[in-house]
Amino acid sequence: MNFVNKLFIWLIVLLAFVLRFYRLADYPALNADEAAIGYNAYSLIETGKDEHGNPWPIHFQSFNDFKPGLYFYLVLPFVKVLGLTELAVRIPGALIGVLTVFVLYFLVKELFKNERLALVSSLFLAISPWHLHFSRGGWEVNLATFLIVLGVWLFLKALEKPKYYIFSVISVTLSLYAYHAARIIVPLLGFGLLVIYWRQLTKNIKTLLLAAAVGVVLLFPLARDMTKGAVVSRAAGVGLFADTGPLSRINEQRGEHSDFQSLGAKLLHNKAVNYGLAFAQNWAEHFWGEFLFLSGDDIQRNKVPETGVLYLIELVFLAVGLFAIAKNTKSWSLTLWWLLIAPVAAALTFQSPHALRAQNMVIPLTIISAFGLTTVLSWVKERKVLYPIIALAIVLGFARYLHMYYVHMAKEYPFSSQYGVKELTAYVKENGDRYQKIWITDRYDQPYILLLFYGADGYSLKFSPEKFQSGHVLTPRDRFGFSTVRDFDKFHFETVDFDKIRPANPNALIVGTDEEIPAEANIVKKIYGSNGYLYFEAVAN
Repeated sequence: MNFVNKLFIWLIVLLAFVLRFYRLADYPALNADEAAIGYNAYSLIETGKDEHGNPWPIHFQSFNDFKPGLYFYLVLPFVKVLGLTELAVRIPGALIGVLTVFVLYFLVKELFKNERLALVSSLFLAISPWHLHFSRGGWEVNLATFLIVLGVWLFLKALEKPKYYIFSVISVTLSLYAYHAARIIVPLLGFGLLVIYWRQLTKNIKTLLLAAAVGVVLLFPLARDMTKGAVVSRAAGVGLFADTGPLSRINEQRGEHSDFQSLGAKLLHNKAVNYGLAFAQNWAEHFWGEFLFLSGDDIQRNKVPETGVLYLIELVFLAVGLFAIAKNTKSWSLTLWWLLIAPVAAALTFQSPHALRAQNMVIPLTIISAFGLTTVLSWVKERKVLYPIIALAIVLGFARYLHMYYVHMAKEYPFSSQYGVKELTAYVKENGDRYQKIWITDRYDQPYILLLFYGADGYSLKFSPEKFQSGHVLTPRDRFGFSTVRDFDKFHFETVDFDKIRPANPNALIVGTDEEIPAEANIVKKIYGSNGYLYFEAVAN
């Protein structure tokens, strides 16, 4: 690598760092999952157990969704050093995002022996809306994607230096401890690597078998934990078969036959066919232009207003890249295979398309998009006057994304994160001692964990994990598979039916939304989030 290329890659890494760390502590607001990661790491430090009293778990019970634990343990030393803060939860994710940009450079360079393509790929990932969004927070998927990229790069290096096989296997195996979707993507990606590189692999069977043995040993704790019914129940709760729509469709279709019990009706309309079609549709939706370039998925937490997971200009680059690849698919086998399998895990759930579960898809798309740009530049190399026009199109798309992210996202999606709870916590800390009970609406996602995170018990800066472990009960799972905590200490979390709860709760602070609190109530405080939106009204009863 010459000096100029070294300078470019370090400038790209610096750009990735700035984009991921700017206002990292305060924007967007901390969400409930991030608070759960931070508080459980804090609980482990203090007691050696998670919030529910489970010692050093592989999956964290949390809201009964049993989150894979690797990111929790990565956060733990940051909480130890920085305290229970937003930065402690988010710094690991942001660093991992920067490292992914860096490692992608080496992966592409190893795969294609093309310095220019490697640099452009890293640049595109550094500014990618898809990758940026999930790098700026405590998202476990970001860690899984990094470990997969690292594992693939190490695998490619191992084709020439077999000692890297073990490190590759360790990396991809760890990704299975980071995020559920990796447990589907990694085996499929591994199968593709075996098929594509079989001839090279047969030259070092002993080393490969040793690496596989290391992987099996590392997988043993995970496999043992997966035998617990509670751990797999969350995956089943969001899985494709949890959607009863295809079953209803079977009955409807069979009923349209003259004999609904005929062999033909049963062969044409059954679970295999209908759920297979549902999976195919879910998979295909991840390649739709609306998802990729215009609006992202339906979940507000996963997207920016009026913005896809890719830039609109990338539609051109992807089209050109795929056109160029069609002329020589051999060297692109791995990238194309990765692209095909990337949405599989997301397609196996009933929420689709899903930017979070399909996040690893950003890697092959970024590489192909970068190849499209380098191809365009090679086509217009005699007309360099077009270079500034192409650069301007990219810069304008990037600038618009940043504008929508920082100016509009928190205002247009005011419930995408838990805005207002930090401010509520500060008020309760100062005034909570005046009341025998504090009733807080559960209108917003899992308020109990955010109050634990911010320490709103009215007595100390941090609510004792030991006290919480022995003094709370998880509710039964709701229809989405989640549980919550209704009570701890003098706090109660439930919908505010003001006229009903007021007579039964003297000397209580009742905190609800403006829709739950009547205008004539004795409102002592209105709680606004950092985005200026009114989230809570506190009534002294």
